[in-house]
Amino acid sequence: MVWREDRSPASLYNPAMRKAIILSIGDELVLGQTVDTNSAWLSAELAAHGIVSLYHHTVADDQAAIADAITLASTRSELVIITGGLGPTDDDLTRQALADAMGVELVLHEPSLKVIRAFFISRGRNMPQRNRVQAMHPAGTIVIPNHCGAAPGIQAQLNDATIYVTPGVPREMHDMFREAILPHVTEGSADDDATAHTILTRKVNTFGMGESDVADKLGDLTDRSRNPMVGTTVSEGIVSVRIRSEFTDSTEAQRELDATVQTIEEKLGSIVFSHDDASLQEMLVPLLIERKQMVATAESCTGGLIGKMITDVSGSSAVYAGGWVTYTNEMKSSQLDVPAELFEQVGAVSQEVAVAMANGAVAQSGASLAVGITGIAGPDGGTVEKPVGTVWIGLAWKDGAGDIQSEALRFHLPGDRAAVRDRAAKCALQMVRFHLLGIDLNTIRWARGKR
Repeated sequence: MVWREDRSPASLYNPAMRKAIILSIGDELVLGQTVDTNSAWLSAELAAHGIVSLYHHTVADDQAAIADAITLASTRSELVIITGGLGPTDDDLTRQALADAMGVELVLHEPSLKVIRAFFISRGRNMPQRNRVQAMHPAGTIVIPNHCGAAPGIQAQLNDATIYVTPGVPREMHDMFREAILPHVTEGSADDDATAHTILTRKVNTFGMGESDVADKLGDLTDRSRNPMVGTTVSEGIVSVRIRSEFTDSTEAQRELDATVQTIEEKLGSIVFSHDDASLQEMLVPLLIERKQMVATAESCTGGLIGKMITDVSGSSAVYAGGWVTYTNEMKSSQLDVPAELFEQVGAVSQEVAVAMANGAVAQSGASLAVGITGIAGPDGGTVEKPVGTVWIGLAWKDGAGDIQSEALRFHLPGDRAAVRDRAAKCALQMVRFHLLGIDLNTIRWARGKR
């Protein structure tokens, strides 16, 4: 492991800051069968109280490996939080590993045993004998009550660290952290000028430009010595601008965070669609409701994905008329009145067919606007002229006179079949959003360079 010292004002390794290490235990995490959401949640909670996570470490259900990870973490940080491995089965080894690291034996905590028995009785069951181990803890440690489940937590001291062990079940971990751990780890920190810090974060989500274009527009905001610190990440076509504001004073941290977010929005303009975890569709549905617009969908390559995204949002029944999945040319003609000659003249993946699909969806549904989408999702079906990832999206709407107007954009989307479909659906959602906001559709530059 390489340790890098960073003396910039916004450094994660500011020597004045309190630090934590998070260990997540479980074969299912190491094997990728379950995503470790606990570490991300804990890091965000700690950061909000001025404690930065040095690293996350995922460890398999191996007693020696867990003990080694605990020992190392206890020499690197003053705070270690461990989640998982407190169940009753043979592969739940965290309490035994902690005892090994401390060089002590496990002892029975009779009050916990009573609580566990009562937990099962309240559910009309007798406690299985194997659950007795959940009332065991390393000698000299403190038992943390579990108000949501059976397994109590543990508080221990080892080397330079205070160690907290919680169940891996997120609801139980969240409750134990907030009720029993957070009050201890933040006690007195607000009055200690040497360690008092507030770290506030926000994420600004964009769709319509590539990551390098977004970074160019941000300019000096991404200087790594700046506080608040600004950086970009990209996932499934969404470019997110992440801001971290770190100050000793919470009011100043909030003020600087808000000011930076405002500057980012001014620089990036209409491609910004949300903050934090709100999706495109979660922002589009309220906009449709506000504008009293009804949308319909006509889909080929996306197979109903646009309609699914819209109807995933509560309240979408007020703004989504319905849709068609017309995979064959015959269905496009019979259901959406796409002229059959277009398939011979320009092909199914074309501007003309996308527009005709959108026009047909408006006419057939009575909606005020519609999208029509046709493309080649792959992995086969592409040609030199129309390679895999080629997608045409048409947008049709009724003008003030009730006549149907239309426009279309061509995209060349990267990735495998699932990625092409997902990104094509997002392009369609952003096109509808831009139309409602009166923004030129050509503002969407992402994946449109290849003609």
